[in-house]
Amino acid sequence: MSDGLLPLAGVRICDFSIVWAGQSATMYLADLGAECVKIENPNLWNPMTRAASPRINAQTAAMVPAWIGGHPPEPGPRPWNNSPAFIHVMRNKKSFTVDSRRPEGFALVRRIIEMSDVIAENLPKGTLEKIGLDDATIRSIRPDIIILHLPAFGRSGAYVEGRGYGSHMDAVGGSTILRGYRDSSPLTNVQVFAGDFFAGMHGAVATMAALRHRRRTGDGQTIEMAQAEASAAMFPQAALDAAWNGRVHTSIGNRSFEGFVPNGVVPCAGDDRWIAISCRDDAEWQALAAFMGHPAWANDPRFATPEGRAAAEDEIERHLAAFTRDRDQTELFHALQAAGVTAGPVMDARDAATDPHLAAAGAWIRLPATADYPEVDWARPPYRFSKSAVGLRTPPCLMGEHNDYVYRELLGLSDAEVEAYRAAGHIADGYAPDVIASA
Repeated sequence: MSDGLLPLAGVRICDFSIVWAGQSATMYLADLGAECVKIENPNLWNPMTRAASPRINAQTAAMVPAWIGGHPPEPGPRPWNNSPAFIHVMRNKKSFTVDSRRPEGFALVRRIIEMSDVIAENLPKGTLEKIGLDDATIRSIRPDIIILHLPAFGRSGAYVEGRGYGSHMDAVGGSTILRGYRDSSPLTNVQVFAGDFFAGMHGAVATMAALRHRRRTGDGQTIEMAQAEASAAMFPQAALDAAWNGRVHTSIGNRSFEGFVPNGVVPCAGDDRWIAISCRDDAEWQALAAFMGHPAWANDPRFATPEGRAAAEDEIERHLAAFTRDRDQTELFHALQAAGVTAGPVMDARDAATDPHLAAAGAWIRLPATADYPEVDWARPPYRFSKSAVGLRTPPCLMGEHNDYVYRELLGLSDAEVEAYRAAGHIADGYAPDVIASA
């Protein structure tokens, strides 16, 4: 039974992170109970941090990929509060607006750092330094603080000035050339941005290790977690094989690195419906052959061994596709699993939202509507803790939603001081009109 306690209760993060890599790192820490105070500047548009554009509407949303443009049918005047690609990393956080580039705003940020345990950022190198927050200054404000840097390519070396999104990290880490169809060019690969979340998880785990170290020693730490290096961890088998054996890998599509045959995705009845099937040993191959009714082609002696099946993988895939092509994806999936064959449906986002297994596992939680997004099901964190209530405790924070909490409770400002900061443009629930017009 959970006792309600959270692993990182009492830890505060001053969060300067942007886009996905940094924001996913602080999301994982916030899931575990850290109070994440997200610094947001209403006078500066950070591309792809809250939405693709501050001026997006139903028409423009329909022109971009769904993961960017999947706003509500009418995004409303504050689309930065309902962009699905970005609000999913805003859960369990608090949003506080301030223009840290101005002296009075910077003074407030200094005070937040004084009362924080972690400062996190994945900005281009030199960005925080421009407003006066180099590592030495941060540590002078809070000597035992943990500084988490998640740069694209590190803070030193040949690529130190490099800028990039997750797709660039994936390319440098090898994903672009190792992922994709066997006969396709890396230039045609769909962008998946997996490196963002690899880097975010690496950064979160490193931060927890640093917090444990500080609890034991009293010392803070500075962490540098290059996103490109974290991306390389997606394909350890290729990196190790190249380093140890001199073998350079290319894309193998959906086939198995371990040598399972068949192992891939074949079509089912309907429009763009597919099923993944894998035979991991001779027993599963025999189960598949029996399920298909032992057709003559499957009884070919060549296919009796893994080596024989591997030598004829194209041929096997053609026969298997002919067998599955006219069958219902869901029915086939259940029947194959019941027959002892590893299989699963290829699902899109709509399938996942209605999948009974995910529903039974408690993958979703219904949250009430806000002024900027409707009442919908949200994805819970995919991890569970047996002794604490880790989960989706607060919905994605709206921009500036927690200004009163930060300005009045944390900083202790008077009503007159708060109004002065509001009049100066620090306190807001959206971006300044000139920022919206020019972004």
